[in-house]
Amino acid sequence: MQIGRVIGTVVATRKDERLTGCKLMVTQPLNLDFKPSGNPLITVDTVGAGIGEIVIYSRGAAARLAADRLQAPIDAAIVGIVDNVDVYREYMND
Repeated sequence: MQIGRVIGTVVATRKDERLTGCKLMVTQPLNLDFKPSGNPLITVDTVGAGIGEIVIYSRGAAARLAADRLQAPIDAAIVGIVDNVDVYREYMND
């Protein structure tokens, strides 16, 4: 799992039928300093996240499992909304 910030939504009137009913969000991956890390990606929202929220997302088969759509073309899914993150720097590698 990784952390990210929801920065937008995607509306696609024409899409794979297995994605019908899925809420699609644009999610910016973040590092532990909450700075952007990598390119934004499209995620399926499974928890009702909103714009600006910090979220936990999964990728690959775990994303399809979280969305309960094992046959859908889902690469990433939001699986949690973050309330707080505590990072103890003395345990991090430099």
